[in-house]
Amino acid sequence: MQLDIWLLLGATLVLSAIVAVRLSHQAGLPTLLAYMGLGLLIGESGPLHINFDNAELAETLGLAALVLILAEGGLTTNWRHVRPSVPAALSVSTIGTLISIALVALPAMWLIGMDWRAAFLLAAVLAPTDAAAVFSVLRRLPLPARLTGLLEAESGFNDAPVVIIVVTLSATHSGVPNLAELFGVMVYELIAGGLVGIAIGWLGAQALRRVALPASGLYPIAVLSLSVGSYGAATLLHASGFLAVYVSALVLGNARLPHRPATRGFAEGVGWLAQIGLFVMLGLLASPSELPGQIVPALVIGFVLLLIARPVSVVLSTIGFRLSWGEKIFASWAGLRGAVPIVLATIPMVEDVPGAGRIFSIVFNIVVVFTLLQGPTLPLVARWCRLKSDEQARELDVEAAPLGELHADLLEVRIPPDSQLSGVEIFELRLPAGASVTLVVRNGSSFVPENTTPLQAGDTLLVVATDEVREIAERRLRAVSRRGKLAGWFGETGH
Repeated sequence: MQLDIWLLLGATLVLSAIVAVRLSHQAGLPTLLAYMGLGLLIGESGPLHINFDNAELAETLGLAALVLILAEGGLTTNWRHVRPSVPAALSVSTIGTLISIALVALPAMWLIGMDWRAAFLLAAVLAPTDAAAVFSVLRRLPLPARLTGLLEAESGFNDAPVVIIVVTLSATHSGVPNLAELFGVMVYELIAGGLVGIAIGWLGAQALRRVALPASGLYPIAVLSLSVGSYGAATLLHASGFLAVYVSALVLGNARLPHRPATRGFAEGVGWLAQIGLFVMLGLLASPSELPGQIVPALVIGFVLLLIARPVSVVLSTIGFRLSWGEKIFASWAGLRGAVPIVLATIPMVEDVPGAGRIFSIVFNIVVVFTLLQGPTLPLVARWCRLKSDEQARELDVEAAPLGELHADLLEVRIPPDSQLSGVEIFELRLPAGASVTLVVRNGSSFVPENTTPLQAGDTLLVVATDEVREIAERRLRAVSRRGKLAGWFGETGH
């Protein structure tokens, strides 16, 4: 097929997926179902009859897409919100994952007649929550920051241990794997992957702060490249590449870098494109003729996972972390499965594990049915659990452009509607020496403010701050945005 035809079909497919996002959002349905539907529509049973059955290529492309999705998740995650939940998230993503695997594998052997290897592979493949599904759904709900942070961090962390288990079970064709050896490998890969991610994220942030790039569009590319590169670096060291890419993106996304909002916007665009391509490809890979025969086993295992394995694993792995029962119930229901389990299900197919095709069909059915069940009902469950956001006001959107020769930054601050900055006069901001509001843009017009100029919601401020006081100035602006002009310098200071 000629290049122009491929480009036309590709562009049409992406635009159709974007329209599907809008329609599914209005209907309250998860977007991944729309993408998978597009893949099934153009697949072997659709009008275009595109036959795609290359499991090895699907695995490679799927893992690459997951790297980009995890990078986007890390870059757009607020460390201030996630930090208190990290210990609990690590517990749920490791101890909880192992509990979930055990509680799903046993019913898979007893209820649907799988051998032990296929049962444990199915359980392991279904264990991780999906970062794309969690990020896209939970960030639209007004939930406590601690709970959102727990679920976001878990979805970023739990891919790493599961990949190790799935690869081990797929590569071992005879005998039970050495559990002590498997545990040791897992501990090493997780620790090493985390350290690689921290190192690359920190070194990359230091370099980008000191190098004034000639174009603002280069910063998002550099940040995303560092995150993706951490996956390759960790893999070369036989460490967890998935954990490395998420951690490095988390470090970079929360570092004091130029053009942070632009970087987040670019990462979100790449993440959406990766999701579209990934889900459409998985829809293409599925065989509609084989899916109906595995609906009953999928429903059995899906309900075991949703009603038994997930709740028990959450409750046991969060003992001592002071989560309320409402938060535990919601976290159990919000364990969304998406592309990650389907991509992991391609690994046994590539390794020719007996029963791999059945595992793929069961997982595909579970993802479709239970995403349709869980996703739209999350707001209802949140209300039933009496959960609500504990945020006082929206975070300020601060854009920074470096003024290299002046050793200063130009901060662009947008005042949201619910900010306490509204009504505050310029002198009441009490910005540190070396920081000054130089311009105010209001209703499309700009003017140089006086000390007594009151700010309004919707204003855009241009603040020049030297390198030494930029962080202090940002903290002060965020403090006043949340607490008003009487905000102190400590506590509610934007930390």
